[in-house]
Amino acid sequence: MKYEFLYEAIKEAKLAKAEGEVPVGAVIVKDGKIIASAHNLKEKLKKTSAHAEILAIELAAKNLSNWRLNGCEMYVTLEPCPMCAACICQSRLSKIYIGTFDPVSGACGSVINLMQNEYLKYHTDVEWLYSDECSNILKDFFKIRRV
Repeated sequence: MKYEFLYEAIKEAKLAKAEGEVPVGAVIVKDGKIIASAHNLKEKLKKTSAHAEILAIELAAKNLSNWRLNGCEMYVTLEPCPMCAACICQSRLSKIYIGTFDPVSGACGSVINLMQNEYLKYHTDVEWLYSDECSNILKDFFKIRRV
């Protein structure tokens, strides 16, 4: 079931790529059902915070009529940045499943760890799903962009 939801996040990442956005997708699940899905829209919206994770959190909060996303889980194709990791923790998501590392600005353990931070009193469970497809869609995107 976990990989089924990650595949839905990958579909979102592919939508982002088709729009010229960095191909990251996220879905939020509650009680085994997707309640929100989003992909990066930073360029389209001209908005710094329009990352897939934050857009999905905003949609889930709207759908539940509650900013507290207790009992919800996020599936995301790329390890969240510090901004997104803090938002994930603040929204009280119970768990996050991650498709691949972000060796530049990953904030779930690869560069820094905001998800389990005793100083910030954050604790969100993290599970790494390590998907080649999540890694490859990003590598291919940046290979083309940097030519």
